[in-house]
Amino acid sequence: MKKIIPLTAALLAPLALLAQEKKGPYESGFELPGSRTEVYKTIGDVKLKIYIYEPKGHKAGAKRPAIVFFFGGGWRGGTPRQFLEQCRYLASKGMVAMTADYRVSSRQGTKPVHCVRDGKSAVRWIRQNADRLGIDPDRVAAGGGSAGGHVAACTGTLPKHDEPGEDAKVSSVPNAMVLFNPVLITAEAEGLKTFGGDRLEKLKARLGVEDPKTMSPYHNIRKGLPPTLVLHGKGDTTVPYSTAEAYVKQATKTGLRAELAGYEDMPHGFFNFGRRDNKMFLATVTRMHEFLSSLGYVKGKPAVERHLKRLAGRK
Repeated sequence: MKKIIPLTAALLAPLALLAQEKKGPYESGFELPGSRTEVYKTIGDVKLKIYIYEPKGHKAGAKRPAIVFFFGGGWRGGTPRQFLEQCRYLASKGMVAMTADYRVSSRQGTKPVHCVRDGKSAVRWIRQNADRLGIDPDRVAAGGGSAGGHVAACTGTLPKHDEPGEDAKVSSVPNAMVLFNPVLITAEAEGLKTFGGDRLEKLKARLGVEDPKTMSPYHNIRKGLPPTLVLHGKGDTTVPYSTAEAYVKQATKTGLRAELAGYEDMPHGFFNFGRRDNKMFLATVTRMHEFLSSLGYVKGKPAVERHLKRLAGRK
């Protein structure tokens, strides 16, 4: 009997209640201490910013490895602040670490497909401006959590859904992915719990595409995709751990480097800074460091505890 893996209807369902409507002019205005900001995308009257954390003494032309994070929030809300401390830590270890704003339904009346387009735009913008930003265009990672993990995963897996009019000669595919309880399956598939009849039609409308498979990282696994680390709580009832297992199993079977770090009894969002005395922040950032170190993106041993002690000393 085939194993049935539940899909992430809990995240998708509320989108059906949100009308796609024009929300008016918007410019990212989040406060992230220690960052500098640039507008990476202007679409209509919406200006999206990326928040940049740089190593001390960083200069243009330095060719450092980089990472861009995408926040979670069910494609409905959320802020770039979610990955502030991950950015600070990685900047202290020599990376240019960024966290990007992107369009969401509560602010722009958009759907997940627009979130994915913005994610791809962010990766492409980083490459287009790599020399000025002091970044190695061949060492750009994408990361994110939950719906933001979906955005990051889509930049690395989906051949479709780039923003129309952008320079397709500049790749929007990252060189590595770090995904925290990500949404990886958004369509029916053999062996997975399916959306039948009108449920599939509703799914199309919620995602904003005709074919949900074009928005599903699992359905786009193929040779040549970036090395990937998935960090997932085994007690997650919002995005079940079994979906991460299915993705990593299929990716490994395809010959890709895909690693799954599972955390016993941990719920959705367990990795966030400030939760559970930061024990899971410590565990997941340490694991992320080890993964990035294996790719040559960071050097030395993990120093997350030292980072947390410095933060505690500022209070």
